[in-house]
Parts: sequence; structure tokens; C-alpha cells
Amino acid sequence: MKPKAIRGMNDILPDVSGTWRYLEQVVQGIVQSYGYDEIRLPILEFTELFQRSIGEVTDIVEKEMYTFEDRNGESLTMRPEATASVVRAGITNGLLHNQRQKLWTLGPMFRYEKPQKGRYRQFHQLNVEALGYTGPDVDAELILMSARMWRELGISKIGLELNSLGTGDARHRYRETLVEYFSSVKSQLDQDSIRRLERNPLRILDSKNPEMQAIIDAAPVMLDYLDAESADHFEELRALLDAAGIDYTLNPRLVRGLDYYNRTVFEWVTDALGSQGAVCSGGRYDGLVEKLGGRPTPAVGWAMGIERFVALFAACGGEAPASDADVYLVAVGEGTLERAFGLAETLRDTIAGIRVEVNLGGGSFKSQMKRANNSNAEFALVLGEQEMVEERIGIKPLRTREEQYSVGLDELATTLADKLG
Repeated sequence: MKPKAIRGMNDILPDVSGTWRYLEQVVQGIVQSYGYDEIRLPILEFTELFQRSIGEVTDIVEKEMYTFEDRNGESLTMRPEATASVVRAGITNGLLHNQRQKLWTLGPMFRYEKPQKGRYRQFHQLNVEALGYTGPDVDAELILMSARMWRELGISKIGLELNSLGTGDARHRYRETLVEYFSSVKSQLDQDSIRRLERNPLRILDSKNPEMQAIIDAAPVMLDYLDAESADHFEELRALLDAAGIDYTLNPRLVRGLDYYNRTVFEWVTDALGSQGAVCSGGRYDGLVEKLGGRPTPAVGWAMGIERFVALFAACGGEAPASDADVYLVAVGEGTLERAFGLAETLRDTIAGIRVEVNLGGGSFKSQMKRANNSNAEFALVLGEQEMVEERIGIKPLRTREEQYSVGLDELATTLADKLG
């Protein structure tokens, strides 16, 4: 019986992996240009980390986590998101006390949910986090950074939604108001909303049930209940975005799916991917470090799903640069393969970034040239016994009608460097 892949855990095949690599390299370059450093995190964490950080009354913790007991009876979970792991790493490695950290991380996450386009059980996510910064200036920087990604990659079908959730005290007052409102229409709520009503009523605002939307639209608005400090923070953030020319829409129903957010929350959304509209989401989580046992530390960040990012890039007409070989080395005759390997290594040593493919598996001159054409290389390098005697090599342009010509082996690297620009 043939082996099967696990449902919702997909292979990323060579025909798309080049696009993934290109987008990841562009984004990592942008993130690092803002002074953010990479941190690499384990896939497994103690389950308690996510229960305490994400919140036990969330779909992620209640329904979606891959959790199991190891041989010591410890409950472990494959990470469903990365922010909690970043905070845990900061605490356990002493990165946060009297320090400020600007970090990014990239890798697979895991959630047991119904697989659909752009939403998988193993998915990949880029997180950018700033810890130890209090003001709205870092919130603005993170949004400006994400806006730069769209510009540099020509992604236009996307817009920014913005909201503030205030402080814990403001949210508590708002929570009481929501409980009162939703209790008055309890007979119209779905089962998920009834379950959330007493324990986490803000999550009702995040409901995707179309039958709930009219009720949610009539609910009180968080922005009307902000404390003065949060209102000032939000006003300053908006002023910074306005000054930078960043367009956004205020969305008072934007609460984010994780319990640790406070004050600024935002999402970059698109209508180009069907129902999966959110591409990049984030906000402040000023209480999370303390909640997980660290000293009080303000923090803000965002996360972007790479699968949706790749799909949006394609939907906007984006194409990654070709990753085909620059030259394909054809070797025909006794002793030519050994010399071809040496030449290929010399070219890689001499010309930065050149992609050299050597013909493997032998074959006639005709069959090797056919492989050279199929490789999409710019040039075939032809090395036969006569060329070896003469210390020369043939250069055959494969993408133009130019005739084959030969150069001395000592001129090859210089000639190719000039040809490849």
C-alpha cells in the first residue's frame, strides 16, 4: 500500500518552493532592515504555556491543539502559534530584564481544524515581535514594515483594519456591558456564543457565523469604552500612520482570536482569497510576559501565514525570479566528466551566485543537449575529448539563435561572468 500524507499537512513541491524561498528572503531582508534579529524556537512546548497565554476559552485551546503525554507523563503541545514561545524563550533565557528585544521567527505551526484553501493543519508563519517598548511608535513601525512588504512585492489587493482593545480595566467595563447586551438577546445566540457569554464575551464579536452578524453589529463598541491612556495611545498611533501615508479602516469589531491582546490590534485583509481574508495580523500584548511569570514587559508584534502570503502574491500577478541553472555542462568522451566536475567547482568558486548543473548519468551528445535545453539554462557548456586536448570549451546559447563558439578554459569564468551580467 502506498504511503499517504496526513490530511491537512502538505508537501511543498519544487514547482512552488522557489516562490516560497523568494518571498521568505524578501521579507526577512525587510524585517532585518528594521533592526530585528532572528530567534529559532522548538516546535514542542509544555501545554500549560498555551493554556495560560492563548486562553482556555478559545477554539485553539479547546479544539485545535495537538496535545499528548510524553513518556514522563508531561503534557506537551505542538505549537499552534509562536508569540507565546517567543515570550517563554525571552523569560527562560534572560532576554527581557532591563532589555529591549526586536525579534523575528519563521516556522511551522499546528492546529487540528478542518483543512481548506489557505488553512491547513500544518501551516507556516512568520512572527515579528518587539518586547520592552511602550509607545505607539513601535506599533507604527511594525505596521510600516508590513506595508513595505506589500509595496516591494507589488501586492495591491490588501487593506489595513485597525482597532484598540484598551487596558484590562477598560476591557472589564466593556465586558460587563457586552454580557448585559448579549444576555438580552440570548435566545438568538448560537451555541458557541452562549458558551462564551459568561467566560469570554469578547470572543462572540469574532464569530464567523453569518446568522450572528446582525446581533454583533448592534453590540456596544469597544472604542467608546477606552480609558484615557489607551485613547491617547491610539490617537498617537493613528497620527503616525496618517503622517506616513498609510491608509486604514477603523474596525471596532476586530478583537483577534487570542486572549492576550490589549490596546492596538490590526489586520491586513484581502478579498482576493475568498473567505480566508486575514493575511497578516497583530497587536499589543503588554500583560503576557508577566502572566507567564516574567517581569512586567510591554510587547507588540504581528504574524503572517506564509501559505496565504504565497497565494496572495500569485493572485496579484507576482512571479518569483527563475531558479533554473545558468549553465548546463555537457561532457562527452573519456575523462571529460572528471574535468567537468572540476570546471563546475571553479565556476562556483569564481562567479558569485552562479547556478551550474553538470550532466549526470552519461548519455550521447544528443541526449545531453536535450537535457540542457530542458534545464532552462542560458548556456550549454560543451566539453569533449578534442576540447580537452585544446584546453578549450564550447559555449552554446540556448535561449537565442546565436551560434556555438569556443573559448579557452582559462577565459571561461570571465566570459560567463560578462554574459550573465
